Amino acid sequence: MKKFLGAAIGNCVHVGGAVNFLRLVEKEGHGTEFLGAAVSIDKLIQATINLKPDVVCIGFRLTPESVIPLLDNLENEIEKRKLNNITWIFGGTKPVANIARKYSFFSKIFDGTEDLDEVIQYIKGNNLREIKTSYSQNLIDRIESKYPYPVIRHHFGLPSLEETFDGIEKIASSKILDIISIGPDQNAQENFFTPEKMNHELDGAGGVPLRSEEDFKKLYQCSRTGNYPLLRCYSGTTEVFKFAKLLKDTINNAWCAVPLCWYNVLDGRGPREVLDSITEGQKLMKWHGERNIPVEVNESHHWSLRDAHDTIGVVMAFLAAYNAKKIGVKHYISQYMFNVPPSMHHKMDLAKMLAKIELIESLEDKNFKVYRQVRAGLASLSADLDVAKGQLAASTYLAMSVKPHIVHVVGFSEADHAANADDVIESCKIVRGVIRSTLHGMADMTQDQEVVYRKNELINEAKVLLNALKELYPESPNSWCDPLVLTDAIKRGIIDAPHLRGNPSAKGTLETRIIDGKCLAYSKKLGRSICENERLSELLDIENTIISA
Repeated sequence: MKKFLGAAIGNCVHVGGAVNFLRLVEKEGHGTEFLGAAVSIDKLIQATINLKPDVVCIGFRLTPESVIPLLDNLENEIEKRKLNNITWIFGGTKPVANIARKYSFFSKIFDGTEDLDEVIQYIKGNNLREIKTSYSQNLIDRIESKYPYPVIRHHFGLPSLEETFDGIEKIASSKILDIISIGPDQNAQENFFTPEKMNHELDGAGGVPLRSEEDFKKLYQCSRTGNYPLLRCYSGTTEVFKFAKLLKDTINNAWCAVPLCWYNVLDGRGPREVLDSITEGQKLMKWHGERNIPVEVNESHHWSLRDAHDTIGVVMAFLAAYNAKKIGVKHYISQYMFNVPPSMHHKMDLAKMLAKIELIESLEDKNFKVYRQVRAGLASLSADLDVAKGQLAASTYLAMSVKPHIVHVVGFSEADHAANADDVIESCKIVRGVIRSTLHGMADMTQDQEVVYRKNELINEAKVLLNALKELYPESPNSWCDPLVLTDAIKRGIIDAPHLRGNPSAKGTLETRIIDGKCLAYSKKLGRSICENERLSELLDIENTIISA
């Protein structure tokens, strides 16, 4: 525990910065004393002698030239009174901070451009005289060193290798995020180990054309600057275990992201059948769990992006986590994609996420820890970039209600073009501005009565579907993580989405509608929305009629 002494010096009456800094200091368990505004250098020196602080924090936010005589006087007094053993830090506007940087007795200078997490990291430092910060290269350590400030992630991958390398270096140097998610092109995901199968007309489609281990290693080397961000990458859609080892060995993959039911013939991302991909996905989770690498099962939003009703979104979020736990994953990254479908109301969207959280985190124990990751919806941002910036900020504000550990920033440019380095930096700055405004005292929307009612309703509806999976497959030892059951449930439409219509591996008959901001199952036969019991009854009645015929 250290003792901090703070003051605004000279005739400066702007104390907000100093007061906020000292509050952060107190939250980290240190003692504080604040002398107030317009404190003379004599009074500051005398208080320093009497109170014997470890750190003295000085604030000044007036004209830059007027701080010079004050700092000259302070420097002389520090030398004369032999107070060099104390850590002196300064906070002010950028022009004033530039003046302060000329005085060697300051060990740290804040100019207002720092984000909250950077300030907290400084306070947490064991040696406050050391300006350099060490950056954890382990996701869990990085999260725990910053929480409640979330770590920031952004996707990046341009059709040009060289532009991607340069962009990663620029992003890392900006210290704006903690995790760069590499987006390889579809050729790399599907045919990295079988390049003879690549259609080179599609090189760069969807991401960066990575073609060798050296390409991955260079990505990592380009990130070794600034705040040394972690790297992670999409999983492969074929040769998944070789691809996983490649990512671990080259970029120290921060965590694995693998779907439970996708990256196959359902979405056209690969040639695998649904049963094969579920089986392989489970084995891939196990592979990472055995190596203590965190796992994200990016499952639920794939259904919601295809207009599945909210109940299926909640159920698949739970089943993804359930499968990860059963297979031995210790650190689980649970992604909550807001604004899907885009026309959902914010209250109902939040309720859906809270239902997912309550079910998923009911699985937590000493061997299974869940970390919340939030993001804006893929299709929710306008092609008008100025509008999209506002939408990104609004989505982030809503998502901060669930106190996330990770914020996955979706670049504001996504509806217009793939984010370049400057877009990534600007998007992260927008999100950081929102986070800074919400960490202390934002309105608790999770307690809104409509939100709570809808959350409970969704939990009850989800339990209907989960119980149905057990009752309809009594021969399975555990239907919730049985690849045969899950594959058959998709084929029969028990788990379904409207966008799967015409897909031979799915039922594709589910109808949904957005009603009062919720995405609900809909019966054309009844001409109204229906609850889960009604949906399953209608579905199974049709199935039984077909079988009888």
